Amino acid sequence: MIMHKVTTLNQFIIERQAEIPGATGEFSRLLHHIGIAAKKVHREVNKAGLVDILGKVGSINVQGEDQQKLDVYADKTFMDELRASGECCGVATEENQDIVVFEEGLSKDGKYIICMDPLDGSSNIDVNVSVGTIFSIYKRISPIGEPLVMDDFFQPGTEQVAAGYVIYGSSTMLVYTSGNGVNGFTLDTSIGEFCLSHPNMQTPESGKIYSINEGNYVNFPVGVKKFIKYCQEKDEATKRPYTSRYIGSLVADFHRNMLKGGVFLYPQTSSHPTGKLRLLYECNPMAFIAEQSGGLATDGERRIMEIKPEALHQRVPLYTGSRNMVQKVQEFLTFFNNI
Repeated sequence: MIMHKVTTLNQFIIERQAEIPGATGEFSRLLHHIGIAAKKVHREVNKAGLVDILGKVGSINVQGEDQQKLDVYADKTFMDELRASGECCGVATEENQDIVVFEEGLSKDGKYIICMDPLDGSSNIDVNVSVGTIFSIYKRISPIGEPLVMDDFFQPGTEQVAAGYVIYGSSTMLVYTSGNGVNGFTLDTSIGEFCLSHPNMQTPESGKIYSINEGNYVNFPVGVKKFIKYCQEKDEATKRPYTSRYIGSLVADFHRNMLKGGVFLYPQTSSHPTGKLRLLYECNPMAFIAEQSGGLATDGERRIMEIKPEALHQRVPLYTGSRNMVQKVQEFLTFFNNI
């Protein structure tokens, strides 16, 4: 019987810790607790049809969206684990209007703040479609021992210490970067550990998939409409037409495109003139992962990670994925915006 060496998430984090400037055991503990929370959410997602955790809570979150029971569960689970880590002093999430500050215990002196979407795509859970968690980690800039300030959270994406996502699908995977490439870990339920399964993940420079909700076509900018028509045209040199694939879960769409090559588009529309996805806890972490895997992320004019946040739940357009495809979208947007 051949025994294969298995690298767990915790082993990998400790081995790679030296790559993070100034990091010590605190960062490792923080990611360890994120992994624990992900396992707990995985358990609930996978038995959702058997227990009373499907459907709506009956309340509306800060985004004006119906809260799902799993939204509330995931938010509380991650919040509890981050507080227990003792390394995170504050959190911004989709489910809370304001930042949550940990003012008791070891966490009040934590070095890190987290921006996260605890359960992206949760409306899909009732129909057994993949959902995910997105997280972004920063070092606080306010002095330890003093109250957190909003500027701790209003750092541009270029200041991220790490970012990642968990996708709860046919298997559960945790994918993260700390600025030295992207690595993916699949949950081995037989031992209860995330194990390295996708080392050094790379986004193909080009792909054949475009991901966009075409039901909103009439409300898209002209450049986006022209790009969609470009994707649908037959051209053997560029291997067109491309394939349209849209799940409606950012994590799932992004994950597929990173593995297979493609572009994800969520432009501004007449009903959402500044875009719909949130900069702090959706776009920035995904942009960090995209760039670290060889892809790009832009709002159509600017690099996502260079945008200075001005509000906790700030929305921006997002175009991300394979480098050549994102650049082609940018060409269409630039040309038709200047006419």
